[in-house]
Amino acid sequence: MYMVYWTMAEGDAKTPHAREFDSADMSGAMAFMETLRARQRTGESVCFITMASENPHAVGHPGVAEAGPDYAWKKRRR
Repeated sequence: MYMVYWTMAEGDAKTPHAREFDSADMSGAMAFMETLRARQRTGESVCFITMASENPHAVGHPGVAEAGPDYAWKKRRR
């Protein structure tokens, strides 16, 4: 799945928006982002345009975790 996020700024008020795209529709998500950027270039108050994805078949959990007790990597210094 892909999510496109953007913010509309009207004066001091900023309103966040999001739109979901199917996992097979990355090109649709990127085309939508380009339409938002085109609006931004014409002077509309569209900002913070970004895309995020989440792979439902990922191995392991997202994020940072502590290394296990069997992990013994050390940086060599000379």
